[in-house]
Amino acid sequence: MRRLTITIAILMPLALSIQAQKTYVLMAGVSNYGVDSINLKNTTKDVKDLKNVFYKQDFTCAMITSKNANHDNIVTKLNAIVKLAKSSDRIIFYFSGHGTPGGFVPSDRSLFNYQELVNILSKAKAQNVYCFIDACMSGSVKTISANNFGIGNGYPKICFMTSSDARELSAEDLWIGHGYFTKALLKGLRGMSDKNSDKDVTLSELFNYIYKDVKFRTKNFKHPQNPQLICPASMKGTKITQW
Repeated sequence: MRRLTITIAILMPLALSIQAQKTYVLMAGVSNYGVDSINLKNTTKDVKDLKNVFYKQDFTCAMITSKNANHDNIVTKLNAIVKLAKSSDRIIFYFSGHGTPGGFVPSDRSLFNYQELVNILSKAKAQNVYCFIDACMSGSVKTISANNFGIGNGYPKICFMTSSDARELSAEDLWIGHGYFTKALLKGLRGMSDKNSDKDVTLSELFNYIYKDVKFRTKNFKHPQNPQLICPASMKGTKITQW
């Protein structure tokens, strides 16, 4: 009986830790903006391929694309995830589409301001929140406040990884079938960013890989892309996925 009691005592914390954390993911991509001259080619594929990676991690995923990825739908689904996530859980938000200084552009061609996004996500009880934004000028999220990301009484659990700096365009490539940032993100999540080969992909490993990959592939552009990582130092070692 004593041996059984000891075995149960050992296994119970392990079982609780396995069940403890869930990852809720919302992925939004807009290819069709209703105007041929501004439509994009690869953003829907960006979302679908990313969904396949996250499903393999048993993450709880929601995907909205093109006309369904409008401002109201994104807000509704974000609020639902924020309500679901417990203190032991994580939230991942991904957007692929057009961007402008201060925000990204949903399918209704409105501005989804980064401050609005942070206001919604900061209400979550989740342990950590990760935002991946593949859009022009996405690094402008830094301008919402110098104190928002882990400084003072800001948002110590929210991270942004963006495809470009505040004044840069973010490109997609028909040959690779993705935006340059998203292509690097996909490769990094599949293990190519795992520098120490421990089968875990940390936030810092992922960003370092993405930064080098995107810089290399856009080095001959008139305005090369410089992906940005905006987050508190305490989040940089957190694990994003296993592979």
